[in-house]
Amino acid sequence: YADMGPVNAEDVVCRAMEELALRMSHCDRLFRANDMDGLRKSSRSLIAIAEQIGMNVLAQVARDVVACTETRDHVALAATLGRLMRAGEGSLTAIWELQDITI
Repeated sequence: YADMGPVNAEDVVCRAMEELALRMSHCDRLFRANDMDGLRKSSRSLIAIAEQIGMNVLAQVARDVVACTETRDHVALAATLGRLMRAGEGSLTAIWELQDITI
């Protein structure tokens, strides 16, 4: 924020939020299609986006999803992906609510 200024920082956060929502939806579709390689790739990109805007918990849960795709533990993957969706939705909702607040 300090380096980019308020307008550019807000633009980065808004684009990242949109991309996070798309990636989360994509991860869900890939899981339902049993595409573990695609899910791992999409989750890794989700990690990078979440880290860019300081969503460390979301990034960690996405790392857990990646780990589950590598072990092919479908039960753990289903539970972890559910956790990713809840954490992501909660984080996105919190940021959307803060958009009306001036910094």
